[in-house]
Amino acid sequence: MNEALFLTVFQKTIMLTMLISAPILLSAIVVGLAISIVQSVTQIQEQTLTFVPKIFAALIILIVSAPWMIDTFTTTTKELFEYIKVFIS
Repeated sequence: MNEALFLTVFQKTIMLTMLISAPILLSAIVVGLAISIVQSVTQIQEQTLTFVPKIFAALIILIVSAPWMIDTFTTTTKELFEYIKVFIS
């Protein structure tokens, strides 16, 4: 395996991982921040209050963005196989 091929495949894989996970992570961060602000204002210090809304937000974002995630994943996987096919032959 060529070093350039390895680095290209590795870079594309890392970028794909970040791109696909970003919507779910960002929604969990935003919901967690909003709930933390509400907890600070109301002085409610319940630790379990933040988990359920984060999970629901992540599931909703996952359901909404699943077609885009699948399309992005399959497109990038096809590109990676094309890179490998070109470099091997």
